[in-house]
Amino acid sequence: MNQHTLKIWIDAARPQTLAAAFVPVCVGATLAVYHHTFDWVASFVALLCAFLIQIGTNFANDYFDFQKGADTEERIGFERATAKGLVSVRAMRNATIITMGLAFILGLYLVWHAGWIIFWIGVASLVCGILYTGGPFPLGYNGLGDLFVFIFFGIVAVMGSYYVNALQWSTDSFWASLAVGALSTNILVVNNLRDIEQDGPAGKNTLGVLFGEKVLKWEYLLMMMLALAIPPHFYVQLEYGMPVFLPYITLPMAGLLVFTIWTEEDKRKLNKTLEQTAQFMTFYGILFSAGILLDLL
Repeated sequence: MNQHTLKIWIDAARPQTLAAAFVPVCVGATLAVYHHTFDWVASFVALLCAFLIQIGTNFANDYFDFQKGADTEERIGFERATAKGLVSVRAMRNATIITMGLAFILGLYLVWHAGWIIFWIGVASLVCGILYTGGPFPLGYNGLGDLFVFIFFGIVAVMGSYYVNALQWSTDSFWASLAVGALSTNILVVNNLRDIEQDGPAGKNTLGVLFGEKVLKWEYLLMMMLALAIPPHFYVQLEYGMPVFLPYITLPMAGLLVFTIWTEEDKRKLNKTLEQTAQFMTFYGILFSAGILLDLL
């Protein structure tokens, strides 16, 4: 594989979205450290599975959106490898199968380690990753994409990452998962706001297509507010220390992102906003995790 081909596949994996895979595992594992139940092998395997599921979902989106005619010449989002003819339809389909298959195989270790509940969580994650744009009722084409992302890249991912360490559930991980799910959803919100004019004619009925741009803008603001409401909950209700407020360092960036979402009229510029939203999620997740660890000192 030459460098040009490698770059095509890296771009197709959409590295700018991988915060949605890293942050949930980071936060879940950090809470396990806090509760003295951390297992580095389980956390590492969970992180690999998360990356593979995210990349496999991105490959599946590339493949199915092309098949359904959603990726046209009018597309202003990041370049799609299949639509641009950089990767054949068959190759993208095979890449989806291989990536999801690797996630399944690696996940069998977590099933052996943590039990059958992880098997069913893993299978559900893989199936929904495919059904996001594939199958007879694709979630992303029927206004359910936001809910899917919030549940699977938030609640399921954070609580599942904690569980494979501690082998039990935690209310702390549930509350933390709401912040992670909200920020994951915001990545999708920017994507849908950018593509709203192309999605409608292609039959891709996102929330923006169904209810209008303003709904997406309000959704972005409310998801940001939800994420920022979690540190005070940890401090007041769960009795964590002041370091849990470290994510508030990102407040200026949060304000700028919300302002951009509400005022930017050039949809092409939202590609940068999408990247910045993923970066914000990464900063928030690292700072939140650091605050939890500092509370141990």
